[in-house]
Amino acid sequence: MPTRVPEVVDDCCFYRGLKGDSVNHPTALYHLNTGNQFGGDPALGAWASYGLGTVNQNLPSFLVLPDVAYPQGGAANWSNGFLPAYYQGTPLRPEGAPILDMAPPPGMTKERQQANLGFWKELNQLHRARRPEHAELDARLESYELAFRMQAEMPGIVDLEKESPATLRRLVEKGVRFVQVIAMGWDSHDYIDKAHGSRLRAIDKPITGLLKDLKRTGLLDDTLVVWAGEFGRSPDNGIRRGSQAWGRDHNANAMSMWLAGGGVKAGSIIGATDEVGGMAVENVHPLRDLHVTLLHLLGLDDSKLRYLHAGREKQLSQVGGQVIRELLA
Repeated sequence: MPTRVPEVVDDCCFYRGLKGDSVNHPTALYHLNTGNQFGGDPALGAWASYGLGTVNQNLPSFLVLPDVAYPQGGAANWSNGFLPAYYQGTPLRPEGAPILDMAPPPGMTKERQQANLGFWKELNQLHRARRPEHAELDARLESYELAFRMQAEMPGIVDLEKESPATLRRLVEKGVRFVQVIAMGWDSHDYIDKAHGSRLRAIDKPITGLLKDLKRTGLLDDTLVVWAGEFGRSPDNGIRRGSQAWGRDHNANAMSMWLAGGGVKAGSIIGATDEVGGMAVENVHPLRDLHVTLLHLLGLDDSKLRYLHAGREKQLSQVGGQVIRELLA
């Protein structure tokens, strides 16, 4: 069990009434991250960037910190979908330089680099003028300019060789709207005690450090922290590969998560499962209601945050939903 997380549980709101629609990793991840089981839609971070804009022109508004490997479904979990490409998440590399080519080549002065950038911009604009239907070309233009501005801003914020909870806090301080952190390794169909034990030890200090750091610097009230997986786990061991499994299977009928800061009801437990933990039975809500609630906490209205795509006004929740009022302070 975690040894440090108990120090910050009074800042957390635990929700045990969530239900999903899929027990397959890719579709469940897409559903959690984009509101659509089948991919192709914008991720929550892309919607947040679209709705809130950016407060720092030198940094992406949506950053992704992946684990050593990408999750199932890959980059579709932080895609811009049908939104303009500018709103897609920018993943940082988990090893080595977080973003390649953040330093100019040897001998390249800032002035020369800026002149080159201006020349490329002119060429790209000519290319764009002949192809008005290709909106992704606008994102290409912006990506070059943003990369140039990031050279001065990013190195002082992110150093994954010395990664600490302060990395996330610095990103928030500098105006990154949405940071998606991916922690893999929870799919314990076998030997759950050993597997989950190592994962709990790995996240114990970072979670505690992040929440304490945000609270110490006065950022927690204005920063929403959400910890969730794509589904819950079954209450039984089951049979795996023809023999008894000492783990748990996938279960979309009882999903637990926690939230902190950003206007949630700290120090509370909302919802409940049945006596064996197999089914949510109290304050039960589908995933679309969670998405509506998260947007609400970010100051956005799911019913108004829409984008015209293929002749239809589309939204994160797909068909609308309700705010889970019990989670709000």
